Amino acid sequence: MRVRSLAVLVVVSFLGGCRQRAAPTPPPPTVQVVPVVQRDVPIFHEWVGNLDGFVNAEIKPQVSGYVMAQVYRDGAYVRGNEVLFLIDPRNYKDAAADAQATLNQAIALLEKTRLDVKRDQEQFAGQAITRQQLDNDIAAERQAAAAVESNRARVRQAQLNSGWTKVTSLVDGIAGIARVQVGNLVNTSTTLTTVSQVDPIKAEFNINEVEYLDSQQGNHWAEPGLRDDPPLELILQNGSIYPHKGSVHAVNRQFSPQTGTITVQGSFPNPGRILRPGQYARVRAAIETQKNAFLIPARAVNELQGNYQVGVVGADGKLQIRTVRTTGQVGSMAIVAEGLTVGENVVVSALARLRPGMPVHAVPATEQPATSAGPSPGVR
Repeated sequence: MRVRSLAVLVVVSFLGGCRQRAAPTPPPPTVQVVPVVQRDVPIFHEWVGNLDGFVNAEIKPQVSGYVMAQVYRDGAYVRGNEVLFLIDPRNYKDAAADAQATLNQAIALLEKTRLDVKRDQEQFAGQAITRQQLDNDIAAERQAAAAVESNRARVRQAQLNSGWTKVTSLVDGIAGIARVQVGNLVNTSTTLTTVSQVDPIKAEFNINEVEYLDSQQGNHWAEPGLRDDPPLELILQNGSIYPHKGSVHAVNRQFSPQTGTITVQGSFPNPGRILRPGQYARVRAAIETQKNAFLIPARAVNELQGNYQVGVVGADGKLQIRTVRTTGQVGSMAIVAEGLTVGENVVVSALARLRPGMPVHAVPATEQPATSAGPSPGVR
């Protein structure tokens, strides 16, 4: 009996020691949550566009000759009628002087024939000469007058040629790098440089037929002159949003049978000449407004094998995993069409170590992304 009592005491003592050493229950993990909000949001579409000058004037000389000087600086902004190149003018100055001399001779001859006609008319009145002689002198006067007009035209052309040795810009814009050097022999088919009018600048992009029809039946964003507010935005290659909004300048006359799209030209102010022809950018426009949309931070949405899931903290403080259907994105906020209701708290912190049904400690997220306008899921 004494041995059995000792054994019972040893077992009770061992179990009591185990209870004292058992680890305490850990507190529920803390998660950051954001409530589901409901509001009207613009639905944006994006398209890849390329930028170009509204005018790209190829500067070609109207006379042949050697380039004597390049007056402008490559890549500089130039004004209309500003001199860009000088072509050797000596031949054209000599031609103008020769034409003027010929004109002077023709004028002198005309004056002589007029005197002859005046004299012949007096003599014919006194029957001192025949009618034939008077008619001959009148014909000579007419020929001399015609010669004067012809030589005056030659003088004007020679003066124009002499003036065209100063090659000027046709428009205000940015002049490209010169394609010729001083000393090159150029002619009327030689392109010396190109001047692009870049303020405003043109952005071309293509929209499909559904987008075009939706604009016609909706907010008319793709119709020139029908909106007071510029509907277009430009997203540059570095991801920054161009500060000046643009408007639709023109829509092409037909759809492309190959692509089923129609070309739209947008016009954007470019006061600092930051935008240049040849750049690519994304053109964005709000094609419609979705009423009473459910919004949550896009970072709360997790994709798993083609399904989109979010973590929701229920009223009982336990984690739920919901499958949702999203229809787009506005800024950093995702638009949820199914699976959530207003006011529910969605988890924006990591869900990797959390399991459905786990108790969690929900705290408001430290920062909530703004619901400013942003791109939709696809780029056209």
